[in-house]
Amino acid sequence: MRRLLALVFTAAASTVAAHTSSAAIRPLTPMQGHAVIQAHEWHAGCPVPLSGLRVLTVPYYGFDHRTHVGQLVVNARVARPLDTVFVKLFRIRFPIRDMHFWHEYGPHPTGGDLTASFECRDAVPSPCNGNAKGTSWSMHAYGEAVDINPRENPYVGCGMTRDKTALSYMKRSWHRRGMVTPAVLHAFESIGWGWGGSWYGPTKDYMHFSVNGH
Repeated sequence: MRRLLALVFTAAASTVAAHTSSAAIRPLTPMQGHAVIQAHEWHAGCPVPLSGLRVLTVPYYGFDHRTHVGQLVVNARVARPLDTVFVKLFRIRFPIRDMHFWHEYGPHPTGGDLTASFECRDAVPSPCNGNAKGTSWSMHAYGEAVDINPRENPYVGCGMTRDKTALSYMKRSWHRRGMVTPAVLHAFESIGWGWGGSWYGPTKDYMHFSVNGH
């Protein structure tokens, strides 16, 4: 069985790496839709229906220097442009820690350093605002934002971050693997997306890319 799964994953990675986009973008299966609901990542009243989401399957280059098959749940409108972005990241061997559907929406989500997109939630206020709660939808609630390697690219404000495992990565002049590079920025800019690391003022969301930059 393990050998069969390995062959399936290898074939999928080869297909996506060849940029056969039509084979990499699919509606959520009933099982996947149920998992997203059970993970409390979608509920009635969310700004996009489950039918408006797609599972984007792409290869990614891991921190272990191996090719992996990752999945993101994204808005159907941005699935194809994001496909081109992640193909570019794969080709330049930009390392991604983790990007698995079941690690985000499974019964035992791993959290931590997970690259992901869709979460039906409010925007998270700046660390400058302490423990304040958001009052408007995050772009993640539309499936039109992606967070890349959150540990290596933390959300910071006023010299603080809520992720204590990311403290050393607040020093952006010391570049380490997995941190956003100009090449990563250019890949997202090529589809018109903005970066939270470019926000004006003391708040920067270095992991965050979105369709409108917010």
